[in-house]
Amino acid sequence: MIAAGLVLLAVGAADLVREFLPAARRWIGLLAGAVVLVIVGALADALVAALGAVAVAALWVWLSPVGGRARAGFWPAVALGALCGVLLATVPPRGGGLIGGAWALATPVGVVTFDHTVLVVGIVVFLMESANVVVRAALQQENVELARVSADPPVAGSEASPALPDEAATDASAPAEASITPAAPGAGSAVEPALKGGRLIGPLERILVFALTLAAMYPLLAAVLAAKGIVRFPEISRDSAAGNRAEYFLIGSLVSWVIALAGAFLVWWAFATP
Repeated sequence: MIAAGLVLLAVGAADLVREFLPAARRWIGLLAGAVVLVIVGALADALVAALGAVAVAALWVWLSPVGGRARAGFWPAVALGALCGVLLATVPPRGGGLIGGAWALATPVGVVTFDHTVLVVGIVVFLMESANVVVRAALQQENVELARVSADPPVAGSEASPALPDEAATDASAPAEASITPAAPGAGSAVEPALKGGRLIGPLERILVFALTLAAMYPLLAAVLAAKGIVRFPEISRDSAAGNRAEYFLIGSLVSWVIALAGAFLVWWAFATP
């Protein structure tokens, strides 16, 4: 069980480092994170699992570069999910190691072992940024783009090119605000505004779905998901004839929700396994 948690923790931490550290210092953060993970694994009698998690995270970073197109599309996410399921099924919970033997976290549902704690923390860290990477890959694979909407007929002799959303900065569950220079008065085209706030909405939404699912608050979960659609409706209703905004919203939201529900399923499976 701890192996699956370490894998998700390594991947999630690597993506957080890539997102929030400048490129010049990124390798320092990645190296420091790998060292900390290996130390934790050694103290928890899971050194092999920690080394394997670092290797998986390194492969994930290579397959999903920052600001570029995913090298293997959506398949690394599928492989990662399958790997976590296999590890969860084959590596039972243990109480070994210096940390595991002394760990006793009291919760309303009973004492939680160190292995369970690592799994939950790893899933939450993964939901914060790595899920954004997964959804960007899904949107790229489906070639979903937000198009430029013409406000006036193009001027003869001018050449207009579609303004695409910034894929590197796009959030998982909703189109991010495109990097657009405001058009001068009298310009021949206007850019259709993208859905805003996705960078923060996506992680919060996934963590909320994850928590409500584990708490079995399904009516509240349904209300939250419905509320998101209602809030986004004014933007989606101004969609272009191609329907690309609605497609962008639906693919991003559905993939984001599936990731959060899959994380809740892993936790349920872990706690249900003796």
